[in-house]
Amino acid sequence: MIRAATVDDIAEIRAMIRELAEYERAAEQARATEEQLHEGLFGEHPAAYALIAEDDETGQAVGYALWFPRFSTWTGTRGMHLEDLYVRPHARGGGHGKALLASLAAVCQQNGYERFEWWVLAWNEPTIDFYKSLGVELLDEWTVCRLSGEPLGELAAQAPAVRHQTPAL
Repeated sequence: MIRAATVDDIAEIRAMIRELAEYERAAEQARATEEQLHEGLFGEHPAAYALIAEDDETGQAVGYALWFPRFSTWTGTRGMHLEDLYVRPHARGGGHGKALLASLAAVCQQNGYERFEWWVLAWNEPTIDFYKSLGVELLDEWTVCRLSGEPLGELAAQAPAVRHQTPAL
């Protein structure tokens, strides 16, 4: 079963985020607290949304998908960015990942989102093969750019005064 996450899922989502980070060889980077997840997913202005995959027999959470809306200047429409897709190892091959992706595709269709995009690590061959089996287009000509930590602060310090400040989202 796939369902929308609730506040009661926060601890389980955090646990699965840490499991995903361990799988992706970056456990030290998974620092989100339950309080941050509560605010980000269920606060006054949610930054993201999540779906939970449950085992039909036990009702236990076996996976999750966390996403947020995007906007394309080229199409003039919103789209979806999938931040995390994770299915616990013991539940893989049971259709949960495909069900999560199909549910997100349905959200896109229902909301008029023209694009559904995410990243995958280049070394993650099993996942890449799974995505290809669904007809996913891999955009090899694009490179992800990231600015964080000290370089982010250094660039921000060079910002000119902004006449009309963009509201915090």
